[in-house]
Formats: sequence, C-alpha cells, structure tokens
Amino acid sequence: MISRQTVICLGLSQLINWGISYYLIGNFGPAMADDLGMGTTAIYAGLSLALVVMAATSPWTGRLIDRLGGRRVLPVGAVLNALGCVVLAVSQSAWTYYAAWIFLGIGMRLCLYEAAFATLARIGGVQARRAIGQITLFGGLASTVMWPVGHALAGAMGWRGALLVYAVFSLATLPLYRGLPPDRRVTVTASAAALPTWLARTPAQYRQAAILFSVIAMLTSFLAAGNAAHMLNILGGMGLDPALAVGIAALWGIGQVLARLGEFLFGQRIDPLKLNLLIACLLPLCFLAGLAASVPVAAAIFSFCYGACNGLFTISKGTLPLVLFDHRRYGALTGRLLVPSFLLTATAPLLYAAIITNVGAKAAMGMALAVACVVLGASAWLVWMFRHRA
Repeated sequence: MISRQTVICLGLSQLINWGISYYLIGNFGPAMADDLGMGTTAIYAGLSLALVVMAATSPWTGRLIDRLGGRRVLPVGAVLNALGCVVLAVSQSAWTYYAAWIFLGIGMRLCLYEAAFATLARIGGVQARRAIGQITLFGGLASTVMWPVGHALAGAMGWRGALLVYAVFSLATLPLYRGLPPDRRVTVTASAAALPTWLARTPAQYRQAAILFSVIAMLTSFLAAGNAAHMLNILGGMGLDPALAVGIAALWGIGQVLARLGEFLFGQRIDPLKLNLLIACLLPLCFLAGLAASVPVAAAIFSFCYGACNGLFTISKGTLPLVLFDHRRYGALTGRLLVPSFLLTATAPLLYAAIITNVGAKAAMGMALAVACVVLGASAWLVWMFRHRA
C-alpha cells in the first residue's frame, strides 16, 4: 500500500511546482514581453522550448526513476525549477530568457506528474491507481492557487520579484521529498509474472495500444498547454472584462479538483478504458460551450467543465499505462510514449498565440473542438480493441 504521507508529500510538491513552472507564463507573459522588448510569440516560445526539452529528456528520465526511484530524482527537478525562475527573473536578453526555460524544461520533466506517476508505479505497482488520482487532487489546485498568488506578487513587486519568490517556493518543496519511502521496487511473485494482468500482451496489441495511448496523451496535453498559456487571452478575446476573465479562469482549477475528487470517491468502480471514453465524450461539449464564451455563463461552463475533463484526463494518462502495459517498466515505457506528447504540446502556446492574434479567440476554440473529436475517436478505438477481454 502507498501511505497517506507519501500521497500528501507528493501532492503538495505537485501543487507548488506546477504553479511556479508550467503556469507561470499565463501570469507573467505580457509583462515579460513589455519589459524584455520581445514579441508575444517570442515570449510564449519559451514554454515551447521547455516542452521540447521535456521531450528530449523524457526517455532517460523514465529509466532513471525506474532505476533510482523518485526520492532521489524529484528533488533535482525542484532545484532546477528554482534555478530557472531565478535566471528568468534576472534575464535582460532573449538568450538568458531561453536559457531559463531550458532549466525549467529539465526541472519540470524531473518533478511534475509524469515523474510522480512513475514514482508511485515503482512503489505500488498496479495499486498505484488510487494514489495517482489522489496526488492530482493537489496538482489540480495549482492554477487556482498560483494564478491569483502570482497576480498579487506581480502587483506588489513586479514580475521579476514574483519569480524570485517562486524560486523560494520551489526550494521549499525539498523537505517534502524526504517523506517518500526509501527507494524500492515493487516485487512481483513468479505466479503473478506468469499471469500478466496488463491487457497489451502481444506485440501487435502493444503497438496498437501504444499508438492510441500516445495520440490521447498528445492531443489532450496539447489542449491543456494551449489553454493554460492563453486562457485569459481567450476569454478576453471573446469579449469578457479582464477582471471577470481572471475569476472565470480560476474555475478551471475548481473543476479539476472536483472532478478528481469524484474519481477518487467513485472512479475505482469504473474500468479505466471506459472512464477515459466517458471523459472523451464530454470534451467536445466543453468547447461547444466555449464558442459561446462571450456570454459569462457559457464562459463559466466552459472553464469549469474543461477543467474537469482536463483533470480526469491527467489521471487517465497516469492509470491507462498501468492496465495496458507491464507496470514494472512504467517509467521507461511512458518515457518513450510521451515524447510525441511533449513535442506537439511544445507547439501549442505558439499556435494558439498565432491563431488568437491573426484570426481570433473563437477560431482557437473551434480548433480545440476539432482536436477533441479526434481524442474521442482514439478513446473509442481503444475500448473497442479490448472489448473481449476478461
């Protein structure tokens, strides 16, 4: 069993490190563009660079966690996140700005969800499903907590001072990792090894399941990255007042947390493949509401419901590999399969920025609707593929 202490320590570290890395550009992007004299596209290219770095480091990160355990690997990520925030805070040119995002890219891959999920799989094997859902309850609060905190810090001391505080936040997570159990690999008996519990047991099944899982992870991460970076811009572009847009955007995090709480309470009774399909069915409906986001009620429905879907997809991306593939190689397998996800996600901030600037926020919402339909198709195919399993 995975202890409550492990869940709380990992969960709090996820809340802080997501907020001070992945979500920081949503708060400080416009201010950084004005201060550094860089265009909006160039500023958001920093996050894209970080995602490319995450893709480049993903395979060896997964293998590293499988071999050494998260107790040794995750703290290194937190230190690199802090270093990235400091370099970003003192940057005066494009070179130092992008160097900061390289540090952040490595740090994020070493300590965000993918690394935490691999850590839990190493500790608990297939029993990690419940713990994965639990730590995402904490991580889902990152935008809800850190967007207002970052906004307040920037107002009090500017974006540079806020990022220095962010670095302190990241270093404050280091004691949390001491709460993880000593590094150990889950044991598997000979009889259990002879009767594998995972679904993709033949090479053909593995290839097909790997492709479908990669497509789902890739496109849902693309949507999450684009909306995380541009949620305020999208809502503003739909005609909402900036202050109202901030309040509505915060519903994303609330939707994530409530949906993950529901999964924690009731999700264990639902087959992971069918749960993933259910979420995929709801995803296009979110963006249909988003197309009417000029109306505050519709905007609120979009933000809350998309947050719920995104929150559940985060759990699904962590638990699907547990049922599809051999959990003993979770880190290495997901490290490889998530490379396309990181690469496509790297284009999301830039593509969203280009569409919003040149065509409008409604066009960005329409593109997201089309992507959501592809996710639905891949999810349905995965369920159909294993429809005859015991």
